[in-house]
Amino acid sequence: MAKVDIKDLSGAVKGSIELSDEIFGIEPNSDAMSLVVRNQLANRRQGTQKTKTRSETSGGGKRPYRQKGTGRARHGSTRSAQYVGGGTIFGPTPRTFSYTVPKKVRRLALKSALSSKVADSKLIVLEDLNLDSIKTSVVAKALTAIGAGESSLIVLDGENKNAVLSARNIKDVKTAYVNTINVFDILKYDSFVATKAAVEKIEEVYK
Repeated sequence: MAKVDIKDLSGAVKGSIELSDEIFGIEPNSDAMSLVVRNQLANRRQGTQKTKTRSETSGGGKRPYRQKGTGRARHGSTRSAQYVGGGTIFGPTPRTFSYTVPKKVRRLALKSALSSKVADSKLIVLEDLNLDSIKTSVVAKALTAIGAGESSLIVLDGENKNAVLSARNIKDVKTAYVNTINVFDILKYDSFVATKAAVEKIEEVYK
């Protein structure tokens, strides 16, 4: 089992915690992580693009000029695609891009992402993040003191309004709860900062 120091908000080491090899010590599976990240990005797409076809444009009911005798190509409507104001041929229509990835693959990808953070020494465990008031500077100083990278994902074990509101104005910092963490966010942010209670909850939920 890997051991990680537990730090307080000043960066002082208050002890250590043993991480479960089943969650934080597996060989990262890059294929699974890639599949799940692409799935997450696809599921976020709105798919609301839309252009009008010839049948949906207004006007154009009258033939622009007579069919024979002009020497020009025959046309039946000014709403054909070659005319300005005409419809679009094979244009985008509303659709859904979402699809499902097997649960076992999603679980493997999450464990792989967490294990990769441990392997890269990017997992930081906090004793707690209980703040008396909403104070952005406290969280900002704490992230610097504990050695967090340029961007951080802060994971909390439960409702913590003061911590969430204190961190939301810090650039490249996001807060999440144990039940909302995902592969994309874990890989996107440089440091994975979690409270001791959150780590224990992750091991309980995802074992």
